[in-house]
Order: sequence, then structure tokens, then C-alpha cells
Amino acid sequence: MIIDKFSGVAAGLSAPAGTIFTIEPDDAADLPILTRAINVARSGDLRVTMADGTTGTLFLAAGSLVDLRVRRVWATGTSAEGICGLS
Repeated sequence: MIIDKFSGVAAGLSAPAGTIFTIEPDDAADLPILTRAINVARSGDLRVTMADGTTGTLFLAAGSLVDLRVRRVWATGTSAEGICGLS
């Protein structure tokens, strides 16, 4: 059994991520979990809607881990591949 010494502590935005999930870009649906960071396997543009509802396009280099609070990754305008969200 794994012991988690921090299970009773609320995770703030500066805490490390505890969940990783694959992101399939979708023009019609928000992500199931708001991200804390995003990683891409292949460099490219990433069109996103942020936690506050603003939308824009960012270039992410392969292997980068970028702190972003994202609610949607759009298929249209996204060329990056192998997208993972951390939360």
C-alpha cells in the first residue's frame, strides 16, 4: 500500500500535478479536467481556451512542459501532436 503523506493537504496551484491524461483536440467540447500544465510530443501550434474563457494560439516545442490552465484544446488551429494534460 502506498502512503501519501499529503493526502489531507489541499493542493494549491504551486503544488505538483497529480493526474496525467491524453488530450484529443475537439472544437465542440471542453476537457474533463482543467489543466495545470500541458506537454506535447511533437512541436506545433496549440489553439486553446484558457480557464478564464479567453482563446488564443501558442507554439509549443516538443518535450516542453508549459504551465497553462486550459479548459479546451481546439482541433482547428492545433498542429501539435501527442498532447498530454497534467492536473
